Amino acid sequence: MRNVKTMKKLFKNKFINGLIKLLIVVLLLWAIYSQVFAKENIDDIWAIFIENFSFPNLYWLIFIVVLVPVNWGIEAYKWKQLIQNFTDLSFWKTYKAILAGITVSLFTPNRVGEYGGRILMVKAEHNWKAVIATLVGSFSQLLTLLAMGLLGAIYFSMTFLDPETYILQLIFFLGIAFISLMVFCFFNIDMVIPIARRIPFPDWMRRYLKHVAVLQNYTSKELIKVLLLSLFRYLIYSFQYFLALKFFGVEVPLIQGMAGIATIYLLQTSIPLPPLMGLLARGEVALFIWGFFSQTEVNILAASFSLFIINLAVPALLGAVFILQTNVLKSLGYEQSSPSSKTDQS
Repeated sequence: MRNVKTMKKLFKNKFINGLIKLLIVVLLLWAIYSQVFAKENIDDIWAIFIENFSFPNLYWLIFIVVLVPVNWGIEAYKWKQLIQNFTDLSFWKTYKAILAGITVSLFTPNRVGEYGGRILMVKAEHNWKAVIATLVGSFSQLLTLLAMGLLGAIYFSMTFLDPETYILQLIFFLGIAFISLMVFCFFNIDMVIPIARRIPFPDWMRRYLKHVAVLQNYTSKELIKVLLLSLFRYLIYSFQYFLALKFFGVEVPLIQGMAGIATIYLLQTSIPLPPLMGLLARGEVALFIWGFFSQTEVNILAASFSLFIINLAVPALLGAVFILQTNVLKSLGYEQSSPSSKTDQS
């Protein structure tokens, strides 16, 4: 009788696991279809891509593709540094966690699914610590993006928009003040612990607060390293954007191009949007920025669009493969390990 119950429970777990994985794959394919194949000008973009798919332009595309694993490899190494205090994952498993995070983030608002995707690759008891570590990493990336975005936007405005001097000065000083506050919070991130303990959370939430203590394990040296990795990654994906412009024939000088890219990232980060509107908003901002250099709208949109496919859609599909190999319930702590059960955590 006990064996029958065990078999029923095992079957139920496998069914739920399969259902969750199927849902993730369906939502991912829906998100990619909505943002890629359902675009009104997809035929024009494809025609422009084929037109430029030849040497010497092809060198730019090859360089972009080569930088994709570098980009996400830096993110994987950064996350590995942040979680090493409570779990020891190999670099390859950390990399799989990053790709799994991309998969789930693609169909969730403001990419919040990234946290859920990554924790599928760590043991259930470390889930909340992994989420907090991901928040620290995201904070460092946001800090880098805002700092570079402020400098880029100021330079771009002075070069092309000719605003009033006092407006630029006001934006600059307010921006510096805000970024300085963020830097202070980043290097004193353990202040969250006593603050969180004083907040009157419901009883069911208080048991998770103990995981916030992981913040006190980060030293200034480790946080500086994380910040430098974030800067390095920012430069990588910004340069990919610049190369995409080159591939599609949008000729922009390097300095002005990097300033324009910084401005685009700053604007799209400042306006949180759901995934289906995000790509559209990025396209509109890109048309405004690159309109100072080129009037070929399709080429400009194709550059942003191709980066989405290369940097996000393809890695998301790879991440889906890794999720399919994972025991989701066990990763989330809803299935206990047993001597007879096969683990997917290796």
